[in-house]
Order: sequence, then structure tokens, then C-alpha cells
Amino acid sequence: MDFKIGTSLPHWSAPEHPDPVDLIGQYCRLVPLNPSAHSKALFKAFADDTADFDWVYLPYGPFNTNEQLEAWLENVAGETDPLFFTILNTHNQPIGIASYLRINPASGSIEVGHIHFSPTLQRTPAATEAMYLMMQYAFELGYRRYEWKCDALNNRSRRAALRLGLSFEGVFRQATVYKSRNRDTAWFAAIDSEWPTLKVAFETWLKKDNFGHDGTQHLSLSTLTAPILSSKIESSD
Repeated sequence: MDFKIGTSLPHWSAPEHPDPVDLIGQYCRLVPLNPSAHSKALFKAFADDTADFDWVYLPYGPFNTNEQLEAWLENVAGETDPLFFTILNTHNQPIGIASYLRINPASGSIEVGHIHFSPTLQRTPAATEAMYLMMQYAFELGYRRYEWKCDALNNRSRRAALRLGLSFEGVFRQATVYKSRNRDTAWFAAIDSEWPTLKVAFETWLKKDNFGHDGTQHLSLSTLTAPILSSKIESSD
């Protein structure tokens, strides 16, 4: 009988669950979410999004008061999956949040999500570095697969995933319902064999000499990560 089986992994073992640790970069720092310490600054930073555009594709929010936001943060802060982090700028001001979720050590897979960057954080080296630090921690723990999922209509998130070097793997139709509307979910992922090259791409882009005095990048991250993206999914035929 002619059939195929998966690649043997004799030396692989399940990684540890990520801990609520500090992840330190040159442009930002990620720390475990602390609602009482972070909520007021986060509420103020998120309020710069006056049209509440950044809440559209999240299953919660917008929050109209700091008390509402803090209550939601308190509800999620004690969880280990999702495991939330607050993103601080170089002045230790909270300017965004992100989390690991669907953490499956037995399979070596982990997802990044619940990403909410304030306008101050968006499109900055700190925003990219925050995602690099989370990816780095996951792969260094020994995870094999790093996932990113979003509403298939969320073109901004889809572009971000590709820019960060996560390959598009397809769309799960009618995957869920949120805010009383359908969501088709687009799947992206990077795998451990791609991480060494991705790491070099991130570190090259994040070098201070990659930016001019006005902050303009000389070399785009997309240029560095595009060759790493997988262009095919193997057939099961």
C-alpha cells in the first residue's frame, strides 16, 4: 500500500508554557498585564482613536470609560491562556496590549492575538519590535508553530501578518460569530525552521542605522521577510 506519513521528530519534546515575564527591547518593553497599574494610561492612549476604528475587528470594546476597560482587563489578567502583556514605551508608559492564546505545548503551537496598539504605537519601530519579542520568546521556548488569525475582511491585519513574515494558509469560512456578525477567519503562521531567517530579518530592520533622522526606514521589513513566506501548501492527494 502506497501512503505517506509525517516527518519523524525523534528529538523534539513539548515546550514549557510561556511565563508572564518581561520581554525587553530597545524601543519597547512587554510586561505582564497589571490592570490597576496600566488601565488609566491604556485608556488614555486608546482614546486617541477617536473613531474607535481599532476596536472594529475585536470581539469586545470599545470601552467608554476607564472603569469599563479596567473591569475587562481584570477579567483577563488572571488567565494563563490567553496570557496578556502590556507594551510600554521607553518612558515606561503603557501604549498597547497583546497576548499569547491557544497555547498547545503538546503540539508545539501558539498563537499571538488580542493585539490592540494605540495610535501612538502604530507604525513605529516599537510596534514591530513588540511582535518580534513575542515571536522570539515563543520559538526560543521550543514552539514549532506561531499562528496569527484575523477576520478575513481585516486587510490591515492581513498585511501586518505578511509583513512580519507569517505565511497565509487559507480562510476558514463562517468560523465564528462576534458582535452579531459573521467572521471568516484568515490563518497565517511561521514555523520554527523559518525562525532563524526571520530573526535576522527583524534584527536587520530594527537596527538604528536603518532609520533616518526623520524616522524614515531605509530598508522595509516586507523586503526582508517576503522571501521567507511560503508560497504553497502541499496537496494531500
